[in-house]
Amino acid sequence: MGRIAALRFFFGKVLRRPYRDIDLVYPKRPERLPVILSEEEVARLIESAATSYHRVILMTLYGAGLRREELCRLKVTDVDSQRMVLHVRQGKGRKDRDITLSPRLLEVLRDYWKWRKPKTYLFPSYHGKRREQPISSRTVYYAVCEAARRAGIQKKVYPHLLRHSWATHLLERGTDLRTIQTQLGHFDLETTTIYLHLSQRHLQSIHNPIEALPISGLGDKPSLRPRKGE
Repeated sequence: MGRIAALRFFFGKVLRRPYRDIDLVYPKRPERLPVILSEEEVARLIESAATSYHRVILMTLYGAGLRREELCRLKVTDVDSQRMVLHVRQGKGRKDRDITLSPRLLEVLRDYWKWRKPKTYLFPSYHGKRREQPISSRTVYYAVCEAARRAGIQKKVYPHLLRHSWATHLLERGTDLRTIQTQLGHFDLETTTIYLHLSQRHLQSIHNPIEALPISGLGDKPSLRPRKGE
């Protein structure tokens, strides 16, 4: 990437010629699996929230597998207790979707509404006498990071990690990939298959063929001394 940037600078600033990069091959970015929180770590994270308000934010973020921008834009009317769904309006890709609403999360949101009485946005922000606005994504980020610090979790914790963890935990509890794809709002099922690599249940269900190899003497204590000629 650095060399391509240097070529772009050379053509544009030095030669004063238009730069065309259609024939250049950009290096592939390394694909890394996200680190996942265990269910026990998620519980510790929520219990370590700095305030009751942050606690509700964390429970909603995890309990619905939301992106933090989606959480910020949630409105009171998006909580549909009759159909037990949470409406996400114009999520990534400008798509609407419905997420199954957990009875436990509904109970938390009801208690929260009685306490804070939000009118338009579920998590509002007020600045002076201005009308109600949604909270900023920075507020959500701070709530997550501060809770992780207080919980003593050594992993790098950020809001989207709760979404990854929720999806992985769904898979480990038997939810099929197609349903998880719909809940997350993924356009392509291939995007959702990353959670197969993260699910402990699926990893442990793999039967390694080495277990069935008819190799004799495996019960004997292996010798650490090299064989003759090695």
